Amino acid sequence: MTELAQADVASKGRYGQRHVAALPGREEALALLCEMGGRACSVSPVSPRSPLMLYGGGDMGRMARSYFDMLGHEVAHVMDRNAEAVRADPFWAGVSVLHPDEVSAQVRREAQLILCVATAPFTPLDAALRAEGWADIVPFYDVAESQRDRHPLSNGWFAPPLDAEGTARTANVLARWDDDLSRAHHLQFLGWRLLREEWSFEGAPVTGHDRFFIPEVVARAGGMATLVDAGAHHGAVTRKLAALNAAACVIAIEPDADNRAILEPALADLAHRVTVLPLALGDAAGERPFHAGLGYASQLSATGQGMAPVVTLDSLGLAPDFVKLHLEGAELAALAGGRETLIRHRPVLAVTVYHNADGIWKTPAWLMETLPGYRFLFRAHSWCGTGAVIYALPEEKA
Repeated sequence: MTELAQADVASKGRYGQRHVAALPGREEALALLCEMGGRACSVSPVSPRSPLMLYGGGDMGRMARSYFDMLGHEVAHVMDRNAEAVRADPFWAGVSVLHPDEVSAQVRREAQLILCVATAPFTPLDAALRAEGWADIVPFYDVAESQRDRHPLSNGWFAPPLDAEGTARTANVLARWDDDLSRAHHLQFLGWRLLREEWSFEGAPVTGHDRFFIPEVVARAGGMATLVDAGAHHGAVTRKLAALNAAACVIAIEPDADNRAILEPALADLAHRVTVLPLALGDAAGERPFHAGLGYASQLSATGQGMAPVVTLDSLGLAPDFVKLHLEGAELAALAGGRETLIRHRPVLAVTVYHNADGIWKTPAWLMETLPGYRFLFRAHSWCGTGAVIYALPEEKA
């Protein structure tokens, strides 16, 4: 191990943990990458089994229950420290909601406990629960990954070991980030995806409240007149974008009809500033299979029973100052389809990269090679390899 990362790999159940006592510079980041690439992942996707129990009744727990209902897996219980409030939520009607103190020792031994939490690190919680007698604990997305042939939710992917090209390209990306915080968060992302180890770095907090709105983006808001929210879902980010600059207009792109049925009424008060486009973005125009009705996980996918109209960003004729892409894995294709627009208008970019292995090096390398005169940042906004966003900032608009 490098001097920077003193023997901090520890086993917590099936998943490893490492804490690094300083932010890595370019040389340290490369050493850690090489060290990472020389090891194999000992974890694989986990199939759901009965009795199935969810830990966490918040937004992710609600999504997990809907997911398992759709696939025909019964959720026997949900465990939450705020059990009383969760019981009062009509969404959980028909499901046994328990406080941790109410769970029997037998259930702790026999149930599969699926952690529906990404706002806090997994491994300390895993260790604490094992100390309380839980025998089978797994992150939700690792279970979802075992069902990808039936449902396209793709946050739980496992990266294959990096080959020589992948290692070289990833090393180049690590060197080109604008700050050491980006290198730390990129390595944290790689640690989970390549090894299922939860890496953390002193001075590199994971912040969820500022996803898409980090200080470096907000500081440029005054110069933004046209903003694009691709993957607008129910409009929460669209509304925040509109609030950045009271004079700006927002183009909200959302291909899922169920999502638009919520999005459009939610933004009715901003109808004079927000245009909703019922389209998907890609690298070529046409129609492609689309898996609808999955909320934020609706996406272009071979598992879809319907079709969605796909256009390129270039074809829309926009002059954007800001572009956010959250497309469940289609981000790199959307960037390729917007190449001329990005080169000509040089917008600020916020691009999610945690839905497939493009985020390891292909998406950042495309941005770095296509957009000269930009600063590039990588930020982790949640745990378990999720919430990773690349920010591209044109230097002339600082």
